Amino acid sequence: METEEKCCKTKSNSAPAGGAVYGLGLIGAMIYFISQATGFWLGVLGVLKAIIWPVFFVIDGFKHFNM
Repeated sequence: METEEKCCKTKSNSAPAGGAVYGLGLIGAMIYFISQATGFWLGVLGVLKAIIWPVFFVIDGFKHFNM
């Protein structure tokens, strides 16, 4: 019984770190994309791009490694 409790506690400790990295990336991407916008709708598009920024990151990584 003790083994199960220790196992579950150690697995949940890494989740907040990943969320923090994604959250900081989201804020940074919003600042970047909104600052590049020249109008309201381009600002809205910037917010949408900021939400899916990891997709752009992975695609560029695949291009870099010729995948």
